[in-house]
Amino acid sequence: MKSKHFRTLFLSDIHLGTAGCQAELLIDFLREHDAEKIYLVGDIVDGWRLRRSWYWPQAHNDVVQKLLRKARKGAQIIYVPGNHDEFLRNYLGSHFGGVEVRDTDLHDTADGRKLLIIHGDQFDVVVRHAKWLAHFGDWAYVTALYVNTWVNRLRRGMGFPYWSLSKWAKLKVKNAVSFIGEFERALANEANRLDADGVVCGHIHHAVIGEREGIEYINTGDWVESCTAIVEDHDGTLRLIDWAETTRGRLLEAGASSKQAEDDDEEGKRPARAA
Repeated sequence: MKSKHFRTLFLSDIHLGTAGCQAELLIDFLREHDAEKIYLVGDIVDGWRLRRSWYWPQAHNDVVQKLLRKARKGAQIIYVPGNHDEFLRNYLGSHFGGVEVRDTDLHDTADGRKLLIIHGDQFDVVVRHAKWLAHFGDWAYVTALYVNTWVNRLRRGMGFPYWSLSKWAKLKVKNAVSFIGEFERALANEANRLDADGVVCGHIHHAVIGEREGIEYINTGDWVESCTAIVEDHDGTLRLIDWAETTRGRLLEAGASSKQAEDDDEEGKRPARAA
């Protein structure tokens, strides 16, 4: 399949090094999407989890190799670290295999807008002032993903579609909704302080393109549950791609086509009725 080409591609919260990372889906996405510039907006590698126990299957290595191959082919790749890969903040300005590490960046879109690129953990009061609580929250999130896996096995057995426990909790629990709102406003205010027209961030695993405090707010989502990315077209238009939903749609179409082919084949085998 011919790959789609964009001016810019934004990815964050891949969490390589964890069992929850949807590396295979990301490899499929990278195979079909190219860009002149690629921003890795933090938490690409999960140093927190890797320090506790080593987990690095071949698919995770394939993701890294896929990105490095894009750099070798001419894509500019900028890595903006987050809290889970904060060790890279010791190497700001360094280049690794064609990937440049920057703390933040200002990106000019094709239509002249200026976007602040930042992971966003700097505006998470829990991460900044109670790191032990952030680590506990990380453990709770991993536990929720584990529970979610078994819940969805049962749902599949009963013929129900995929359902995300942690996503439901974020949107339904009052404190989580309040936290997301405060986070979005803080990032918008920071973009405004820097005279930027918008902000592209990650961190909270909640993909969206919208407006906050008069500023364009873009969150890339994640590659643990939602499997989303932001792309900039060559005219400057920013779009959200939900790759999990796209993949599910393809599977449904393939299943429908297969069923239709079976029905047509069965129809062809039936004897013609007499007039």
